Amino acid sequence: MPEQTTSSIVVDAPPAAVMAVIADFEAYPQWAKGVKVAEVRASHGPEQDGRAKEVFFSLDVTPIKDEYTLSYTWHGDREVTWTLVEGKLLRALDGAYVLVDRGGSTEVTYRLALDISIPLIGMLKRKGEKVLIDTALKGLKQRVESLG
Repeated sequence: MPEQTTSSIVVDAPPAAVMAVIADFEAYPQWAKGVKVAEVRASHGPEQDGRAKEVFFSLDVTPIKDEYTLSYTWHGDREVTWTLVEGKLLRALDGAYVLVDRGGSTEVTYRLALDISIPLIGMLKRKGEKVLIDTALKGLKQRVESLG
C-alpha cells in the first residue's frame, strides 16, 4: 500500500452534521474543489444507514485528472473508509475520514494514500496528497459550518 498522508481540522458542528455532509455525494461539486461529478452507483442496506457503497467521481485537480469509482464502508458517525474500485489514472486511492466528538465541535482527520499510473517523485506525490487533503478539509469545514 502507498504511504499515507494525514491532516486534521476542527469543525464547529457535531459529528452527525459533519458525516451528513460527507455522505451527501451529489453536493460535492458545490464545495469539493476539483470534483466535477459525484454519482452514487450503489448503496448499502440499513446496517450502514443506506449510505453510499460505490460512488463514481470525475476529478480535475492538479496534478490529477481522472474518472474513478470508490467503495465506501461506514462506521456510524465516527468513521468512513474508502478504497479504489477502478480508475483510469489512479492505481490506488485509499482513505478515511475519522471524526472525534469534542463536545460541540468535531475533530476531523483525513487519511489518504494514492498511487497513480504515471511516475511521480515521492515528494511531489505527497505534496499532491497534502493539497487534496487540505482542500477537502477546508471545503468540508466551510460547507458544514455554512449549513449549521
